[in-house]
Amino acid sequence: SPPEEVEDASEPTKRDRSHLENTLKLNEEKPADDVSGVLQRLRKIYHSSIKPLEHSYRYNELRQHEITDGEITSKPMVLFLGPWSVGKSSMINYLLGLDNTPYQLYTGAEPTTSEFTVIMHGPKLKTIEGIVMAADSTRSFSPLEKFGQNFLEKLIGIEVPHKLLERVTFVDTPGIIENRKQQERGYPFNDVCQWFIDRADLIFVVFDPTKLDVGLELEMLFRQLKGRESQIRIILNKADSLATQELMRVYGALFWSLAPLINVTEPPRVYVSSFWPHDYNPETHRDLFLKEEISLLEDLNQVIENRMENKIAFIRQHAIRVRIHALLVDRYLQTYKDKMTFFSDGEMVFRDIVEDPDRFFIFKSILAKTNVSKFDLPNREAYKDFFGINPITSFKLLSQQCSYMGGCFLEKIEKAITRELPDLLGSIGLGKKPNVLSCDVTGCGETPKNRYRKP
Repeated sequence: SPPEEVEDASEPTKRDRSHLENTLKLNEEKPADDVSGVLQRLRKIYHSSIKPLEHSYRYNELRQHEITDGEITSKPMVLFLGPWSVGKSSMINYLLGLDNTPYQLYTGAEPTTSEFTVIMHGPKLKTIEGIVMAADSTRSFSPLEKFGQNFLEKLIGIEVPHKLLERVTFVDTPGIIENRKQQERGYPFNDVCQWFIDRADLIFVVFDPTKLDVGLELEMLFRQLKGRESQIRIILNKADSLATQELMRVYGALFWSLAPLINVTEPPRVYVSSFWPHDYNPETHRDLFLKEEISLLEDLNQVIENRMENKIAFIRQHAIRVRIHALLVDRYLQTYKDKMTFFSDGEMVFRDIVEDPDRFFIFKSILAKTNVSKFDLPNREAYKDFFGINPITSFKLLSQQCSYMGGCFLEKIEKAITRELPDLLGSIGLGKKPNVLSCDVTGCGETPKNRYRKP
């Protein structure tokens, strides 16, 4: 009779969770690997070889990206992005077994997550206000203060005593809503997303096969993910809600709509499954979905195990960007000095250079002589804004940034990129291939390769 059916429907069969425990090695008593020595060396390289140039050329004002000590020592971060109601929060609940606990993330058919939710390890379940998280300089979230009070009210932390969170932190984001104006959020949503994207070790972009609308906000998001392709994994969630033939069609449509947005030779890995605790619908490809899920868990585990390699690669990538920025500002300044005469109006001269840097070969000359990849060059527009706030006369040429005792800033950062950071990488178990990140292999301007993609 109907009442019994309703009761049945309210208690769907739960799936066995043993593959989660096994793949993520949650029951293993692993000795804490001694990363503190490596982290100390990494901090030292950052403070002595990268930070002086970063400060001198105010890199923070270009990229809004200052690295704190809390960030150098932080755990790997997994970021969940995607349209609203695709199952991001349900997936986190499932991975952490939070369903039917007071701390499960709220889920539903309507847009539910309006906050950036950081799920981290703690001795007992508790919630932390965004303002408190940003005020604590030992956490890696203190730089978020710069996005203002409105944003901090939309930031929330949840501490959970879960084994997995001892090794990784999850971040759930508000869903992308295509038909609503950005301004309604009341804080710079894209800038905040960029902050998290820049720091994420793994980025899950989640889709629902029943609504694959790729609109402007999603396009904008993929533009922000440029350069992070090796961290992106695409998840076609709720896969058991479609018949096989329909699912194949949706899989093709997803690739078709994302192809123009992800401009790489190797497309990101796509996982097709249903990431929630309930059993798969009958008559669907249960074996395939389970294999895909285990594959995704292995991927997550790999990121956790490669924590130090990724951290060093992240600092090195940051150093590469700081170096390029310094070379560009130096070139702008040199061009300005060359064009100035006794009778010139300095502001007019500089306006010409900023308006049309290509006329003065500013970006081309950097590419030509300094082993810089064109993919790492910032855009020209960013420098109009940058010099709008920072007058060119407030900077010194690179050749003047040297001291008898401390050496030259540029030489120090180049040494960090080509020798110190690769050597540090070689010392942590990549002993067999100590030069994996040396300039001979990657060219100093290239981004470090993704070392944890399966061959």
